[in-house]
Amino acid sequence: MDDHEGSKPRQGHPPGMFDSLRQLLGTVVGIVENRIELLGTEVEEQVARLTAMLLWTIVSLFLAFTTVLLMAVAILVAFWDSNRILVAILLAAGFAVLALLSVLQVRAVVRGRPRLFQSTLEELAKDRDRLGGR
Repeated sequence: MDDHEGSKPRQGHPPGMFDSLRQLLGTVVGIVENRIELLGTEVEEQVARLTAMLLWTIVSLFLAFTTVLLMAVAILVAFWDSNRILVAILLAAGFAVLALLSVLQVRAVVRGRPRLFQSTLEELAKDRDRLGGR
């Protein structure tokens, strides 16, 4: 088919109307497919990140608890005959300070995490701007 045949009207329809609609539909489907794939990738990344974080948190807490407990018992035994009450109070105060610092650290981590689906939302905003600008 040469260029002149493509410019002829077909039975009352403008030339290429269905082709243009098909291309537009294909573009829209491609954009939606791309965004859904991006969303799926972000969900997978978040699940993997949270799973790893949970596992390592459990291991860390167990080991830290065991270490702290054994150290506290060793210190208390070392001072059993002289100042066991004072040592017990100082250990409890030290644990309270460490617990407070841990809570503050958790708050900082939670506040610093990226917004869920941030990349997908940014791409959808770009798509909206591009489509609205035409």
